[in-house]
Amino acid sequence: MGGQAAPPRSGGREPDREEWRERGRRIVIRQLSMMDRSRQQLSEAMERRDVPADVREEVLDHFTSIGLIDDAHFARALVRTRLSETGASRKAMCEELRRKGVDRGIVDAVIESVGDEAELEAAVAVAEKRLSRGGGDPRTLDRRVYAALARRGYPPETCSRALREAHERLLG
Repeated sequence: MGGQAAPPRSGGREPDREEWRERGRRIVIRQLSMMDRSRQQLSEAMERRDVPADVREEVLDHFTSIGLIDDAHFARALVRTRLSETGASRKAMCEELRRKGVDRGIVDAVIESVGDEAELEAAVAVAEKRLSRGGGDPRTLDRRVYAALARRGYPPETCSRALREAHERLLG
């Protein structure tokens, strides 16, 4: 996998192990300076730049040992952000974390920490926002809001309850 091989250093020679290590460190630092990333995402970034697998592992182990790579912290931060900013369901967050390569045990623990009430509150916030836009027939609007919640991965009972609570809050 990966793109083109890195151009050889001076004299047409292949980079030595220390040069690969330095290249890997620069990639990780650059990636982490933009945003938090999982260990797998960082490994993939180095792989795309043809950093050898053994060097990737060494670089990742180093940054993990000093606390700059922490998949549990990454997962908690992602869940906190998705709940508050996008109203994502536990199911959607679980799928996203797995796509990003976070270990199943970490994903399960972090998702378990999101209680039913926190998930419902996020769904109600989404429903309120959609309902407050108004427009058209109330029954049609309700169906559209319900569908929007379902597309975000909320279970049917949460969609119904969120819609009910959003109506109650908006009506006073």
